[in-house]
Amino acid sequence: MGVILEDTLNKMDKGNLSVVLLGLCWDMQVLLLLIFFMLYLIIVSENIAIMVLVIIDTHLHSPTYFLLVNLSFVDMWLSSVTTPKMITDFVRENKTTSFGGCMCQVLFVHLFGGGEMVLLVVMAYDHYVAICKPLQYSTIMNLQKCIWLVATSWTTGFVHAMSQMVVIMRLPFCGPREIDSFFCDVSLLIKLACIDSCNLGVLMNADSGLLAMTCFIVLLISYTYILLAVRQSSKTGASRALSTCTAHITVVVLFFGPCIFIYVWPLSITWVDKFLVFYSVFTPLLNPAIYNLTNKEIKNAVKRFRSYYMHSNGDM
Repeated sequence: MGVILEDTLNKMDKGNLSVVLLGLCWDMQVLLLLIFFMLYLIIVSENIAIMVLVIIDTHLHSPTYFLLVNLSFVDMWLSSVTTPKMITDFVRENKTTSFGGCMCQVLFVHLFGGGEMVLLVVMAYDHYVAICKPLQYSTIMNLQKCIWLVATSWTTGFVHAMSQMVVIMRLPFCGPREIDSFFCDVSLLIKLACIDSCNLGVLMNADSGLLAMTCFIVLLISYTYILLAVRQSSKTGASRALSTCTAHITVVVLFFGPCIFIYVWPLSITWVDKFLVFYSVFTPLLNPAIYNLTNKEIKNAVKRFRSYYMHSNGDM
């Protein structure tokens, strides 16, 4: 995909961006439309299902599932920032978006993306307390602390997003008029500025890369410590902890891998930026499955819901 500027970007309120699918025939665009449309429906459905299930089932009213609901909420909106626009652009001949719309994508992608990074760290801390300090879990992970930790993740995401926006909104834009990507991102917009953007690009990448690497390293340390701590426990406990950590580490790698690849070691290859599709599609799609398919409490909650639903229909 590419983004083409119709008007001079100095006129921010009138600037138009035109999104172009480079090298794709009509049949390929229709195929991608169907694929991503189905994936988006699955993302929204499964994340809403998790939120509803946790809210209505009192057995799931615990800190772990409170954090899981927040993760599902963030994933759903992270996907909704770019995916619907990307889907419609597959079949539109005149693929345009306003400069304001482009800025909104930058803002919300970094808001939800940065917030999710910190939220994953919070969830790792929750797992650490649950596995390594089970007797103190209810005291340490009380409702007030959970709300504070989630608020911290949202605040971090907001500060990170605004740090990007403040710089981008002050840049003088004049071209070139094309961005080869499926949505607007900071590193690509900087290339449109009428200034030498090399140093600025490094600085902006460092901003995103620092947050990503910090959270990634903390997560790896956390899960390594958990695995080391359970080595002295029973084989059953160690096996369960290993299974849980493996699933969570998979989520971490899927989410942080593309971000680190793009922002920490940025390459001058145009297709590299398309790895960001992991943020808007594949990570929100896989998170619910990875976190819940092996979760016995979620499975039991689904069974209770089905039993209640069938019993209610039987009474009618």
